[in-house]
Amino acid sequence: MAMQDELSQFTIVGENIHTTRSVSRKSNRFIVLEDGTEGIRFHDAAGHTRHLTVPQSFRESQTYQQGQIKHIMIAVRNGLSDDSAAQEEGTEYLHSEARRQIEAGAHFLDLNVDEISTSLDMQMAGMRWLVQTVQAVSPIPLSIDSSKSAILREGLRAYDRRAGRPMLNSASLERLDTLDLAREYDADIVASAAGIGTMPKDADERVANVKQLLQYADGIPQNHIHVDPLVMPISVDSAYGGHFLDAVRAVRALYGPVVHITGGLSNVSFGMPNRKLVNETFIVLAVEAGIDGAIIDPVQSRIADVLARDRAAEPFVLARAMLEGEDDYCVNYLKAFRAGRLTTK
Repeated sequence: MAMQDELSQFTIVGENIHTTRSVSRKSNRFIVLEDGTEGIRFHDAAGHTRHLTVPQSFRESQTYQQGQIKHIMIAVRNGLSDDSAAQEEGTEYLHSEARRQIEAGAHFLDLNVDEISTSLDMQMAGMRWLVQTVQAVSPIPLSIDSSKSAILREGLRAYDRRAGRPMLNSASLERLDTLDLAREYDADIVASAAGIGTMPKDADERVANVKQLLQYADGIPQNHIHVDPLVMPISVDSAYGGHFLDAVRAVRALYGPVVHITGGLSNVSFGMPNRKLVNETFIVLAVEAGIDGAIIDPVQSRIADVLARDRAAEPFVLARAMLEGEDDYCVNYLKAFRAGRLTTK
């Protein structure tokens, strides 16, 4: 398939409006003002440079001590606060984050608030506020993402459909009620290859779980289904990349071109050095295997650039071998990293 065809058929779900997401304190987005206030730099709709203030409570967290700031969580909590200035700052920050992903080519914006609290009521309020806030500036549909069906329903209720059909993330064999939500709200659905209380151990188990799940998807058009064969970190097992790619090939062979295939591709690089190289190489391999979409950061990985990269370059070749399971324990890749051979233009 020519690159232009790959791009025209590729559905990007922007993953960044998610309360687990962090900005590094080493990032150029992180700033410290003269009075000691810390913030995350952003640009508002008028082009003015502003900052999202990092509250003292976040500066005392373990995540902060590890050098990371959960910026989306700050913005959502600001929106739920009684402080009008904090509400405005959180709103403008999330508008900025949405615009960045839309301008980078996203087709859906994935919204998740699960980590803002252990309280279901607060999670539901957070999802409701987040949907209302983002849809106010988004010309593309929203992907409502949660591990809890009540939060998914709250997001769907708040979504006004002005930008088109929403997506639900996700259904699985232990979450069949999410398929009912997709039918009720005429939504696209991410269909996960997870089992009942277990994660699949290989490609065959992924495919078996998908086949069983889709038997329950009657009434949902196949072109509204986005199968997620589940990406797992190769730092845990160097065979995991190959398991995903083999499952993609098998699902594509089973269901043809109508069903979509997606996945959180950046999960593959967790715990590895030079994550950008690993992620972008994996995108190329996954497209070759048959995916036609991905849940990714479109700001960091521009699909046109990724698919046009030099596939004969040593960094790509080493990353590819590792991701396809040809580099046991990632030894050759790690040696090359330590030797400084994985730099890319």
